Amino acid sequence: MSSSASAVITPSGQGEGWHALDAAAPGPVPLYDVAAIRRLEHAALAQLPAFTLMSRAGTVAARWLACHAPEGPLLLLAGPGNNGGDALVAATQLHRAGRAVQVWLIADPQRLPDDAARAWQQAQAAGVPSRVMAEVDTAQDLRWPAGTAAIVDGLLGIGLNRPADGRMAWWIAQLNRGALPVFALDIASGLSADTGAGAPAVRAQRTLTFIAAKPGLLTLDGRDCAGAVDIAPIGLDYPPREAPQGLVNGPALFGAALPRRRHASHKGTHGALAVIGGNLGMTGAPLLGARAAQWLGAGKVHIGFLAQPAPLFDPLHPELMLHAVDALALGSMSALVIGPGMGTDANARQQLARLLQAAPLPLVLDADALNLLAAEPALAGALATRDAATVITPHPLEAARLMGVPVAEVQRDRPAAAAALAAQWRAVVVLKGSGSVIAAPDGSPWTLNPTGNAALASAGTGDVLAGMLGALLAQGMAPLAAAQAAVWIHGRAADVLVEQGTGPAGVTASELHAPARAIFNQLLGAARA
Repeated sequence: MSSSASAVITPSGQGEGWHALDAAAPGPVPLYDVAAIRRLEHAALAQLPAFTLMSRAGTVAARWLACHAPEGPLLLLAGPGNNGGDALVAATQLHRAGRAVQVWLIADPQRLPDDAARAWQQAQAAGVPSRVMAEVDTAQDLRWPAGTAAIVDGLLGIGLNRPADGRMAWWIAQLNRGALPVFALDIASGLSADTGAGAPAVRAQRTLTFIAAKPGLLTLDGRDCAGAVDIAPIGLDYPPREAPQGLVNGPALFGAALPRRRHASHKGTHGALAVIGGNLGMTGAPLLGARAAQWLGAGKVHIGFLAQPAPLFDPLHPELMLHAVDALALGSMSALVIGPGMGTDANARQQLARLLQAAPLPLVLDADALNLLAAEPALAGALATRDAATVITPHPLEAARLMGVPVAEVQRDRPAAAAALAAQWRAVVVLKGSGSVIAAPDGSPWTLNPTGNAALASAGTGDVLAGMLGALLAQGMAPLAAAQAAVWIHGRAADVLVEQGTGPAGVTASELHAPARAIFNQLLGAARA
């Protein structure tokens, strides 16, 4: 977990032509959109003999399948484009190696592009068992060959720029209705490589993506459709020389900025955080955030409650200091978290206006604070005039309100939406959701977070994230690094719980505290090494 910028190669597949996309990679993992991948492909094709890239892709795919697919016969579905050609090469290689395979060509052999046509001819010459399935009865369900152990998805590649429909949508439905594991080549068919939109898309157990990772593998529907992701550079430079559009979030990006722990430190060394919110009926929200901040190393943690009378103390964590919001000594704070359980009534609006003007401190704005900003131009103006750093943590609906667009517009291209929000609000943005996106207002590459799972789909987990982020700001981390670290740790805590048999169903927000602390200390230890 060092901050080295070297390319990530993990033991899985090392020496075989691929490496795993690792959430704790020791070096930055770049993300490239389809346009950039096409430029890299065209540059390589201009220098290499015809069929070279397809031959390389199919060969590494054959090795990858031999490593990851279960024992037994494989059925490879080859679509009408070059993705289908990759599957055909893989089938030929596996057949020659003695593996039982069968190919179904979901296309007219006479209309294949040149490289894919060559791969089909080679498969036929090698005697690969095959069937042409260009025309099938889509009125009924399909029966896979008896004994098939797994299916290889080579139907559609990264060039798809609209939802799959017609015959391809039917094939995707056939793959998804069965119990057989699916292994996808380059991308799960139907999934947008740029945005992660996948309605419909194949739900694969594992994906081997070529040249470099694509953003759609990690956000929106990507995690559900791609499964575990491996990267095969197919003999090209890795990481590519072209600047990436985004990066995979991980310790390589924020490890060097983590707050160090000196022996001669004291509670004041590690900052004072105030979590402000907790209107009537919602006092649990700031408690969750404040507790998380304490578990993530903040030296002193206060809560400012809007509800009156404010609770006197937290019986679970009496270390926390509880106040009425007007009684907070803002001048003694290092950072503020505003919004958990705040509500949107007149008092909440007045308090947010006061805090934006009175507190030149790093801020995390979450939940109802964001809804108030979206609804009140005067509050938005007050935020725009602040000199101190701001981090906002909207979920898609809150993001849509801040942008003044439908939620579907936000979800249509999550990285673009996060970048637009960062520019609009002059803030670091955490656009929450599957594959949370973190963007900075300076236009630097956004990051996609690879940690987390469905255990986070539970009330209060956003309050926990806000508190963790506030704790890191209070300890002196810069806003972008703090956001990256908090989001990664938050998701990794959920992963640890599931790995240990807790969840994903039924995990409560407060259960994230203990594994998050352990992960944070592991990161601190690795940073010292």
